[in-house]
Amino acid sequence: MPTERIMADVESALRDAGSPVAACRAAVAALGRHTSALVAVLLRARDQLRCVAATGAWHVYSSTPLTHGVVGRVFTSGRIAVVTDVGADPDYIPLGPDVQMEICAPLTDSAGGSLGVLNMEWDTPADAGVWAVIVERAAERLSARIRELGGPPAERRSEKLLRHALAFAAAPDEAHLLTRSIEAARDVSGLAAAVVLLPTDGGARLHRIPAAPGSFAERLGRHLSAADPTTLARLLARARGRGASYTLGEPVRHDAYGFEALITAGVRSMIAVPVGPPDTGGVLLVADEAVLPVNPETVTHLELLSAHAWTAVERLRTLHRLRQRAASDPLTGLRHHGPFGERLAAAAPGKTALLAMDVDAFKSINDTYGHQVGDRVLVDLARALQSALRDTDDLFRIGGDEFVAVLEVRGVEEAAAVAERLCAAARATGWTISVGVAVQADTETAEEALRRADAALYEAKRAGRDQVRLAARRPAA
Repeated sequence: MPTERIMADVESALRDAGSPVAACRAAVAALGRHTSALVAVLLRARDQLRCVAATGAWHVYSSTPLTHGVVGRVFTSGRIAVVTDVGADPDYIPLGPDVQMEICAPLTDSAGGSLGVLNMEWDTPADAGVWAVIVERAAERLSARIRELGGPPAERRSEKLLRHALAFAAAPDEAHLLTRSIEAARDVSGLAAAVVLLPTDGGARLHRIPAAPGSFAERLGRHLSAADPTTLARLLARARGRGASYTLGEPVRHDAYGFEALITAGVRSMIAVPVGPPDTGGVLLVADEAVLPVNPETVTHLELLSAHAWTAVERLRTLHRLRQRAASDPLTGLRHHGPFGERLAAAAPGKTALLAMDVDAFKSINDTYGHQVGDRVLVDLARALQSALRDTDDLFRIGGDEFVAVLEVRGVEEAAAVAERLCAAARATGWTISVGVAVQADTETAEEALRRADAALYEAKRAGRDQVRLAARRPAA
């Protein structure tokens, strides 16, 4: 193997490279001329290794997490890896058929830290000892050339936008999504502060994220948090304007009507980007205390960011509505069998009371007045019962006119008092209910306690309805 000739080719190619990425491509091309192996260079881009140059006829992962695969192991350890049996290496990530060998060497900065890796894979026999020397030497020379040219390239705005858009898709709820949107806006724009304003029935609400004490972002967030909803609503309306992005610079020299809340906070440059539909959406405000020239490309990237964020918001809201429908009774809005089963599974023996209820003479209501009136009775009763319960109590509709309340109580007297309130609330609607009460014993399941509550309910009905009956104590084991 003509090792010195290969290294001479690599050296010559690197001398002509004018940028770190060009150097990576030159090294890959030079090595590729001497082998059929896949050659790739991956450089660190925040929390990923991103492929910036590759040759060969196989698929290449454009990016991988810093700790994944052989490349991740080499990046984190800073040591070369020579894998002659890829099937036996737990870190190996298959890229193509019949790979026989992988050699990966770290690219290092001046302090010995990892910049990335130079990776090669073969699907034909090759001399591992010789190629290990070549790969390691080529990685050392490429590292030196990258350092000479100023280090790895900074993350481009388009790459930042992609990274943040992927993060939006992983947000678990709307609050996390808005927080990530603010972080993304500051990162993509380079401006010091960002907030989101969203409309509410009473005006507008502010979403901000913590910032370093004394920083402009912290001062702006604190100033806007102290503003009343009406002031925020005026700012939201002014910032949305005609539903298009709006920029503001040097407000002390120009008409800044409607932005007084920002001006008094020290804002001297601002980009306002609509979030969501014109009539019901909000606005993303990105600001700085310095007077900065407006870059149209920055505005465009923020608009794309806003569009991605709103798509993610709509997805989360749709999922929430679907979960609500799946878990709730469509007539009364109360939760039903699925959540009820989960609540029973979490019941604490000795502290959980089960109140079984149904509507007195409900069949005659349907027969006399029709099912529409019957449905109206159920809706009215559901609202009345819910309002009579405490914030910590749970109410479920588990059948036609059957309801169950699950309470955390100190004893049966407390549960009975809540049951009497429920009966009174039902009477106020013009209808009545019967209630059976059972407190789950230490030696029984919640389902067994529910059966005792059901038995007490039927005792209440037999005794004349519109009343509460306590369940018989559970027989000793």
